[in-house]
Amino acid sequence: MITIRYSPRMLYILVVSLILFPVTAALGQKKTHTVFFEGRENELHVYRINGEEPGKTLLIIGGIQGDEPGGFLAADLYADFSLRRGNLIVVPRANFPSILKQERQINQDMNRKFTDDHASNYEAEVVDVLKRLICESDCFLNLHEGSGIYSPKWEGPMRNPKRYGQSIIADASILKTDKTGQPVNLEQMALAVVEKINRQIKKQVYRFHFNNHRTDDTDSLHKEQRASATYYATQTCKIPAFGIESSKSLPLEQKIRQHIWAINGFMELLDIQPETPGVNLKQPDLEFMIISVNDSVPIVVGKMQRLSINRGDEIRVHDIVTNYDRGLSVDVIGVGNEFNDMKRTLKIMEPTRIVAKKDFYACGSVFIDLDDKGVKAAPPLKVTRARQSNELKYKFKINGKTVIVENYGRVNLQRGDRLMIEDVISGPADPSEYIVNFKGFVGNRSNNTGEDRGYVIDTSKDILMAKYSINKKGLRYYVLITLGGKEVGKVFVEFQS
Repeated sequence: MITIRYSPRMLYILVVSLILFPVTAALGQKKTHTVFFEGRENELHVYRINGEEPGKTLLIIGGIQGDEPGGFLAADLYADFSLRRGNLIVVPRANFPSILKQERQINQDMNRKFTDDHASNYEAEVVDVLKRLICESDCFLNLHEGSGIYSPKWEGPMRNPKRYGQSIIADASILKTDKTGQPVNLEQMALAVVEKINRQIKKQVYRFHFNNHRTDDTDSLHKEQRASATYYATQTCKIPAFGIESSKSLPLEQKIRQHIWAINGFMELLDIQPETPGVNLKQPDLEFMIISVNDSVPIVVGKMQRLSINRGDEIRVHDIVTNYDRGLSVDVIGVGNEFNDMKRTLKIMEPTRIVAKKDFYACGSVFIDLDDKGVKAAPPLKVTRARQSNELKYKFKINGKTVIVENYGRVNLQRGDRLMIEDVISGPADPSEYIVNFKGFVGNRSNNTGEDRGYVIDTSKDILMAKYSINKKGLRYYVLITLGGKEVGKVFVEFQS
């Protein structure tokens, strides 16, 4: 089902804007924001911008693989464009769950779902929408980050024909027949844009190349691309399609700029005339959340404030306000799902906090306290400032039972116990700013950030590495807590003999 969503805050801003700033723009311009799968973890936002004058339509997709932020942050900059000529369809975050987890995929690689594999999951639902958008377009760009740097010849393990970074990829040199019945020279288009990008790159080693995957050829190095979005675009929708690959090893701002140069280059080829966006990498920062309790009138709770409710009350986060407008989610620690708890009704049985995120960046918290004291009647909702404390405390769960641990305290376990580090519950900084690392345990082996909150550590399994234990015997471990890269605390975990 397709819906166009306007929150009360958006409607208020729209009405005030129309009063203060009467519409004088050309009537030919049109912008729409469509939300698919609203309220689900795979919520998909599609932005359409139509220019004052008709022209070609370029589809830009970012975030189809969630561990490639250069692509989705670059695509995000085009969602607010105004165009003089031509049209854009922008999907900044095709795979929002994988962005939140900073992983390439959740169930399946979404960029290998464009053939009918009959697997039923959220990736298949999103791909069905993307297929329709691709076929509505005249050209398609899929924004990625690739490991290493592409070179047409072997120069080393990270710079060779099998690498993707710093290249514009096509599935063939020539698209024999486009949807108008004409051939299209994909290589010529890509090389024209490569030249424009390379004018901006001073170091020869980081310059772009055209990377022809020759996907249909029997000796192709990249036969797996036959299930990709660009291959679907050329074979089924008969439009030019390219993968834009910046190298994962580059700084984030550099990757974003390279994607911008590529997008602008293709827009110029298609005679789509826009304004060029700037790169804005300001630190994400929460202002407030809009929360209701037991379907009451929503109230505003500011960053680092505390909301007191009764045990068993149901809360719902309706919206959050940050210095960004897109890529926002919330995580109700220990209560909601692993992706996004925005607009979900959740029963609260113990104190917790709600973390606001911009993509996978935590940008602020509010706290939920219990104030029942045996009183069954609902108390007036009370918002207070966060209690300031320089003393760190932590919430652990052992076999599902909550345990509060002091800084530099001890947790005693038996082999077979299931341990989870749930949260930092007090201290001088926002709990989301700490890194809590169980030395000898890796929660996510595909993306080891050192943050181990939220993972269940099943000590009956051989998952703890004895070489990281104290005295190397696998009996005593420690959890290291850092803030800004500096140690601020420890918790010792000891197995009883």
